[in-house]
Amino acid sequence: MAYIGRFAPTPSGPLHFGSLVAALASYLDARANQGRWLVRIEDLDPPRTAPGSIDAIFRCLEAFGLHWDGEPMYQSLRQDAYQHALSQLQQQQLVYACSCSRSQFVSNPDYSCNCRQTAPSSQPVAMKVIAADTRFTVQDLILPPQTQHLAQQVGDFVVQRKDQLFAYQLAVVVDDAAQNISHVMRGSDLYDQTPRQAWLQACLQLPQPHYAHIPIITNTQGQKLSKQNLAAALDLKQAPALLSEALERLGQATPCNFRQAPVAEQLAWAVEQWDIKAIPARKQDPIAFA
Repeated sequence: MAYIGRFAPTPSGPLHFGSLVAALASYLDARANQGRWLVRIEDLDPPRTAPGSIDAIFRCLEAFGLHWDGEPMYQSLRQDAYQHALSQLQQQQLVYACSCSRSQFVSNPDYSCNCRQTAPSSQPVAMKVIAADTRFTVQDLILPPQTQHLAQQVGDFVVQRKDQLFAYQLAVVVDDAAQNISHVMRGSDLYDQTPRQAWLQACLQLPQPHYAHIPIITNTQGQKLSKQNLAAALDLKQAPALLSEALERLGQATPCNFRQAPVAEQLAWAVEQWDIKAIPARKQDPIAFA
């Protein structure tokens, strides 16, 4: 199978250092394996798309020398594909309408949804997929294999929200298959979600990519760097130094005085010397970034 990797940012704001580390890891693994590297804009939720953020993401990637192959994919233009996948699940009787609210589960830990056994509500409903009543194991190229009993440990999960927007779990599976993604390298915060995606791939008879989860980057308070936590946007003027630091966070032993080298020179070296086995294999021990 030809190697095809991808970077899939959410355009809710500018890229931050954690985004750079994730993009760099997937880029280097693709290029080191003579593969293609694609970009997908995960703009599933239009209200969360910050004005100008998509163009800013592209400019940022270019400033760091992370040039992608082909045209970017936009999830906002893929509603028909997601609806087709949902229809397939409905035909297999693997989904059902659920009128429960998140607050019901949050306010009462013992709350039990019985929507599987009741007629659809006249109120807005979400569509949930029935979790597999079996143990599901997914291999990982960095972390240990992960085994989950979906029905017991996760439960049924949403594939279309009450506002009719499709959920990430369904969209990412459909899009990875559409782009022929062979390898998914991303943050370990998504490690626990992988069995759900593997289950959907099985239900939809879609191929399962190889997965690799890297340690997440956190702030000094131990929170994952994210737009919600007001992570600082990348300073493009500091691209060489930030790129070098990102390589170090990925366990790549960079030469001395590498921080002043142009990004093109750093990337050429990094592709040649790339070692996925050097990436810290830690899920619960993230790396702080001041």
